[in-house]
Amino acid sequence: MDMHTVVVGTAGTTAEDVIAVARGAARVVVSDEALAAVAQSRRVIDDLAAKPDPVYGVSTGFGALAVRHISPELRAQLQRNIVRSHAAGMGPRVEREVVRALMFLRLKTLASGRTGVRPLVVETMAAILNAGITPVVHEYGSLGCSGDLAPLSHCALTLMGEGDAEGPDGVVRPAGQLLAEHGIEPVELREKEGLALLNGTDGMLGMLVMACADLGRLLTSADITAALSLEALLGTEKVLAPELHAIRPHPGQGASADNMLRVLAGSGLTGHHQDDAPRVQDAYSIRCAPQVAGAGRDTLAHARLVADRELASAVDNPVVLPDGRVESNGNFHGAPVAYVLDFLAIAAADLASIAERRTDRLLDKNRSHGLPPFLAGDAGVDSGLMIAQYTQAALVSEMKRLAVPASVDSIPSSAMQEDHVSMGWSAARKLRTAVAALARVIAVELVAATRGVELREGLTPSPATQAVLKAVRAAGVEGPGGDRFLAPDLARAEEFVRAGKLVEAVEPVTGPLA
Repeated sequence: MDMHTVVVGTAGTTAEDVIAVARGAARVVVSDEALAAVAQSRRVIDDLAAKPDPVYGVSTGFGALAVRHISPELRAQLQRNIVRSHAAGMGPRVEREVVRALMFLRLKTLASGRTGVRPLVVETMAAILNAGITPVVHEYGSLGCSGDLAPLSHCALTLMGEGDAEGPDGVVRPAGQLLAEHGIEPVELREKEGLALLNGTDGMLGMLVMACADLGRLLTSADITAALSLEALLGTEKVLAPELHAIRPHPGQGASADNMLRVLAGSGLTGHHQDDAPRVQDAYSIRCAPQVAGAGRDTLAHARLVADRELASAVDNPVVLPDGRVESNGNFHGAPVAYVLDFLAIAAADLASIAERRTDRLLDKNRSHGLPPFLAGDAGVDSGLMIAQYTQAALVSEMKRLAVPASVDSIPSSAMQEDHVSMGWSAARKLRTAVAALARVIAVELVAATRGVELREGLTPSPATQAVLKAVRAAGVEGPGGDRFLAPDLARAEEFVRAGKLVEAVEPVTGPLA
């Protein structure tokens, strides 16, 4: 991604900005308007801190310990302690892009002027992002309620110059050392600031934003491979006619059908279903491809709507309202984000399932309408793509397990003060695994479908399919022939799909696809 600048203001941010910071090298700048709003809300907190009345997070403990009033001389220690004690993550390190998304989204909320931190905190977090310093965050530690607590705490620890972080060179070192090398002063937290750094849905939201981008590309890729499979199986494109989809007007269904129809335009392979082995209709995995992928598209549209709303939110507790009141709330509960993360895992699993069924049909000589068994060069001596389908089936099976919702679970915490949690972080983590698996499943279908098309000698595939064949072979994915070491072919096909090369190959022919 090209280097550019992302400006953080008071009105939220965009999915594109999140991805630019998380996956690219975009520089983060906090607007003057945001810094002024932050300073104004801080004055409210300072005024409250000077009064004897207890205010949650300012002059009290946290969670079930909120009943204790904290005297002024202990409040800096209180904020340090919440970060240190909550930085209790365990397990493998979380990916760099997830941590950067998490930090950027917490910065976005801090810059909203609703959290009561000082401008210094906002500016220091931006400086850490711009320096390419990435806190070490662990897999386990968030219940998706009261924010992604442990993950955000590990980030706040870096802000304080404590714990470990990864430098721009990829080497993990003490955070204080990295800050010093980049001329960044550690922050000594004051009233409310430790709490404000921890209390958000930023980790699960960042993963949702990136999953939406990846799934959008994979849904289009799946439409292309479904069209290729239809061609290889000599199916009919008549079921893709727009008038058929207009009478069941789900937007995603119509978009997927249109994508497939444009990929198949000019094909010499379609419409042969009444030739040697007459078929009144194609199998469901071919005929219903737009309905299944389309339902996934509509689910993705809903998920993007939820993500956009969350990106416009200031999630913290308590919050500083425009009229100067500081009020406790429950906006940190991750349910809205957790639900759509689970919805997307379900949609991804079903999309993978139907793609695997098309692959299996291509490999079965009893259902492939004249293709050799397993698309092998010399069946019996060669096994062809037999075990590629096993790999695909294993991936689909795992995706079905990952489709079990995390958001229906809740384990009470904090001495029953936090007695219902969202598990949104867990939903996000399993969705990332599912998205990666979906790319692999589509890649296997691509390998099988392109081989099937090439084995239809004497018939000319569509111009879009010819463009795919040229691009995928140039990428090192070999076509029909004798058995060979297959894993490298599958890995190259996976990268081809994951990087969006499949979509890029057809769009010069079809025009932009949905």
